[in-house]
Amino acid sequence: MEIDHDVGPADLRADVDRVLELACEKVRSLDRSWNPKRGAPVYTVRGKYTTRGWTEWTEGFRYGIAVLAFDGTGERPMLEIGRQHTIERMAYHVTHTGVHDHGFNNLSTYGNLRRLMREGRIRHDGWEKAFYEMAIKASGAVQAARWAPADEGGPEQGRYGYIYTFNGPHSLFIDTIRSTRILDVAHQLGHHLCGEHDEIISLLGRSIFHNLTTAYHNVYYGEGRDSYDTPEKRGRTVHECIFNRNDGRFRCPSSQQGYSPRSTWTRGLSWAVVGFPEQLEYLQTVPANEVKRACGINKSDVVRVYEEAARATADFYIDQAAARDGICYWDTGAPGLAELGDWRSVDADPDNDHEPVDATASAISAQGLIRLGLYLGGQKGRRYTQAGLTIARRLFEEPYLSTKKTHQGLLLHSIYHQPNGWDHVPPGKKVPQGESSMWGDYHMMELAVLIQRLADGGPYLTFFDQPLEEEE
Repeated sequence: MEIDHDVGPADLRADVDRVLELACEKVRSLDRSWNPKRGAPVYTVRGKYTTRGWTEWTEGFRYGIAVLAFDGTGERPMLEIGRQHTIERMAYHVTHTGVHDHGFNNLSTYGNLRRLMREGRIRHDGWEKAFYEMAIKASGAVQAARWAPADEGGPEQGRYGYIYTFNGPHSLFIDTIRSTRILDVAHQLGHHLCGEHDEIISLLGRSIFHNLTTAYHNVYYGEGRDSYDTPEKRGRTVHECIFNRNDGRFRCPSSQQGYSPRSTWTRGLSWAVVGFPEQLEYLQTVPANEVKRACGINKSDVVRVYEEAARATADFYIDQAAARDGICYWDTGAPGLAELGDWRSVDADPDNDHEPVDATASAISAQGLIRLGLYLGGQKGRRYTQAGLTIARRLFEEPYLSTKKTHQGLLLHSIYHQPNGWDHVPPGKKVPQGESSMWGDYHMMELAVLIQRLADGGPYLTFFDQPLEEEE
């Protein structure tokens, strides 16, 4: 991609306001029309949200969008929509033992509401705050209990493991690095998982071990792990890793939603692009001795692995996954890309006849690139920050920003499951285009609020607790 080295957060401020204004309209439209008996809205078909369930992993995004709309605009009705639906409908997500999605559902709702209360953006209520905190604690422990040991990965043999997916204990998704955030916040709140014989299991430890296992197996570093692990492919990711559950050993890469295990599904890549920088930000708040107690590994060694994974995946996105304008197609190995010629040298074309764009992967990655750049700082980080802002500027305008009042989505050109053919192909077109998704709209909002706060000098947006003025 071509990085604009001059654009800054303040240059996008008017665009952010437009995104937030449109988001409020979309929230109102969906809240008026949606029947919760249908389940959670997942993506749009002809501009209207509909369901498509593997699990109800998108419900928290719906209410989280409303909360973030209040965060960015101060419009009280947005807060009430998000808060009331969270109270009424999110409880079962807290105790859902069958999914790896707790960080998605429960930090988008309970986590954002608690953060706003801590920031003084909404009135402090001790019982309401305790309600949010109890939900986060329970969610973190339930998520941590979905654990599969792994006997490979790094120097600490036999101590690793991962939060396994709804596919079963053999399955590790790269997506789940964003669910370990719920373990981190629950740990910050002083919680732990209690196992058999009252064994105390550190939530921070499980988060770290999961993320290290992800870094070792789901991310490639151009070191010849297999025939496709070449230096020019450093930073590519695999959606799913398969482990032998008889002995916990890694067996092979796989993919549910990508083209193949040897190519890079770009939304999977994006979860790593944002996940590792967020974990690096979080670890800055955790004392080294606390990390050592939690997992038996030196904090500096954990940070080193996270930084390597963060930079490798960010570089791969910029140099290999994105088109000239920073927007990516749904998979870097999608066969139809060959029909587009040198697609990296021109802007992404969501109206092409061969392969769909996935703007949601770009929105998620943009946030991660900004965070990584700010974490690294100086010239070392500038490449990443500017890449993220370049992508954001493109997403905040048409054809990616949904400006029609009749369309319920906010971010257009989302892809859910291309191999299964779930996404809507408009009449007269050959590939899916023009639709939105709950995760795309939510991460568009996170990106907008992050940039708004950077432009205005507001509190830096994080999933975890930062010291407040009265706490310092």
